[in-house]
Amino acid sequence: MTCLPLSGSAVIPSSSANAERYKAFDLLATLVAVVRSDGTVLFVNAAMEDALGMSRRIIVGAHFPDCFTQPEHLRTILTGVGGNDFSALRYDAALLRVSRDALPVHVIVTLTEGPEIIAELLPLEQQARQDREERLAEQALANKELIRNLAHEIKNPLGGIRGAAQLLEMELASPDLNEYTQVIIHEADRLQSLVDRLLAPHRKAHVVGDVNIHEVCERVRSLILAEFPKGLQVVQDYDTSIPELRGDREQLIQALLNIAHNACQALSERIALGDARIIFRTRVARQTTFGKQRYRLALELHVMDNGPGVPDSIKDRIFYPLVSGREGGSGLGLTLAQTFVQQHQGLIECDSSPGLTDFKILIPLP
Repeated sequence: MTCLPLSGSAVIPSSSANAERYKAFDLLATLVAVVRSDGTVLFVNAAMEDALGMSRRIIVGAHFPDCFTQPEHLRTILTGVGGNDFSALRYDAALLRVSRDALPVHVIVTLTEGPEIIAELLPLEQQARQDREERLAEQALANKELIRNLAHEIKNPLGGIRGAAQLLEMELASPDLNEYTQVIIHEADRLQSLVDRLLAPHRKAHVVGDVNIHEVCERVRSLILAEFPKGLQVVQDYDTSIPELRGDREQLIQALLNIAHNACQALSERIALGDARIIFRTRVARQTTFGKQRYRLALELHVMDNGPGVPDSIKDRIFYPLVSGREGGSGLGLTLAQTFVQQHQGLIECDSSPGLTDFKILIPLP
């Protein structure tokens, strides 16, 4: 089923006056329709066009309730709003689309000061995703502050411990006792290295320039294959039409390398069997929304592997610091990757099941 004008509905021309009046709605990521109380469409924004799979020229003049699986519900609501029985109402519905399944949406119907009624549709899946992204962003910010403060607190006493161990070693006459001071020095150095890695994203300036994402992918690919020359195949699946983006090349290399290296470690058994595979896939995402903003174009970079998948016990926490799915892991690689991607106003997500783990990076394109 599709949403089409009814034979008896009034045809409302998409005048330049209406387009000018409502043009701000085109900047919104949510789906918006301006209708009369009888359901006749006066205007729809670009997001609504994309969702319905129809042009604005066709939709204007249509009977908006017929765009839903249960049109009677919206007809009743529009009549009530138009009659000032109430000024706003919310309910869940299913929006019909051309050649696609119906889209579950949350509908907000609001009466304006004029005769128009605004219907705002929030895809339920998109709403859940936005809530999840917001939680991840807040958690990442909290993690960053925690890591930075904790690292600084650890750094100063570490220097004192190491210095005291060196002085003690100079005073000790017994080589047997020097062994203990060496343990102290070695462990202090190990902790110092960990602290330096925690502070790394905050020390180096964000150097912005034009970046070819495929040069970044090829650099990481060569580094991975140099470390794992046998048993691992790194597949290139590139969209070569993707334009250069503005970003920090070294940070993007490090972010992608951390993800790919993490995949290699998860693939250890398959590498031994000789059938391990990682895929670098690049695509252009159009009219996509993430980080509460809608972007006309965005880079969509996938790092996929055929490993065992992320353990269920840490799926929701893999980007948290010091959370690792393998013995001896520092749990910092994915945290740093997330930090670097977020510094590019981007988003990183993970979808994992046995046999396929997909890390997806989204970064706005100019």
